[in-house]
Amino acid sequence: MALATGTKAPDFSLPTKTADGPKQIKLSENFGKTNTLLLFFPMAFTGTCTTEMCNMTKELPNYSDMNAAVYGISGDNPFAQEAWAKKENITVPLLSDYEHKIAKEYDVMYDSFLPQMNLGMGGVAKRSAFIIDKNGVIQHAESNDDARELPNFEKIKAKLAELK
Repeated sequence: MALATGTKAPDFSLPTKTADGPKQIKLSENFGKTNTLLLFFPMAFTGTCTTEMCNMTKELPNYSDMNAAVYGISGDNPFAQEAWAKKENITVPLLSDYEHKIAKEYDVMYDSFLPQMNLGMGGVAKRSAFIIDKNGVIQHAESNDDARELPNFEKIKAKLAELK
């Protein structure tokens, strides 16, 4: 079960690959400045994840208007994320949780992802969303066991509008 609302968000620093090269994104750098929307997703180059991040790319200006920084987080390495972002024109900053530590801290990882395919892929992030306010407190948390189920973006927008 995902971390509960009202909980202090675990801080982290994760790599991303930008046009300027690799860099680290630290969650707490947003504290005191902006709200943060974390979107955990299972993996790049898959249908639902592509739909989610492409839709979020179109919506980024709306989230910026709501004073929210948006990050997509998966266990893919930063180079795979960059290739996927280029292929699909995704502009959401993608953070690599390659060792699955952050998915574990936020309690949103599968024990076994796609067990019916016998791939042995434990630790993959469940499709999840967290709103973290400027004080570093989780204000919205949802996690879906069904990787095809997108977060409730209407609820997310309503909560961010309250926090603006």
